[in-house]
Amino acid sequence: MRLDHIAIACRALDEGAAWLRDRLGVSPEGGGRHPLMGTHNRLLSLGPGEYLELIAIDPDAPAPGRPRWFGLDGFSGPPRVAGWVLRAPDGTPAPAGSAWETARRGDLSWRITIADSGRMGGNGVVPALIDWGAAPHPAERLTDHGLRLGGLQLSGDGAADAARLADDPRITAVSGPEGLSATILTPRGEVVL
Repeated sequence: MRLDHIAIACRALDEGAAWLRDRLGVSPEGGGRHPLMGTHNRLLSLGPGEYLELIAIDPDAPAPGRPRWFGLDGFSGPPRVAGWVLRAPDGTPAPAGSAWETARRGDLSWRITIADSGRMGGNGVVPALIDWGAAPHPAERLTDHGLRLGGLQLSGDGAADAARLADDPRITAVSGPEGLSATILTPRGEVVL
């Protein structure tokens, strides 16, 4: 399995976009709505096949009748890394406490694991899984501003097992309180989110 994207939760997309622009020097683009979960997003390329997803509750969408992904129900505070998603081959079992769901937006269609609680295990340390099938990948449509993932640090129970799911030296387990942080390489230098 390989990294697909990193989710950054925020209270409102405009607030999150300003937060990212202040840190990374560029604004996230486009994105869209997720009727399945009552959320919307904006995206930033991290190079071929990878992106940052800024995600928030869509104030114009009805509540989904179940917990929203990435712990967005009851989210407060500044934007922060809330989860990560690995691209998984068809037939991969869903992590414990989650199930595969199908989502669509425009010409994009994908299958993704959604935690029953709305938050993947270990406070987001356990990754969600995604399968784009034959659909185009969102990163193909994004402007490449030269941002790259320098590292994704996972800490807390299950961090070492979660890091081993991706054969990627940028994803590591570290000691510390349960959670995630990402180091983004920018033309201006390294930024930790």
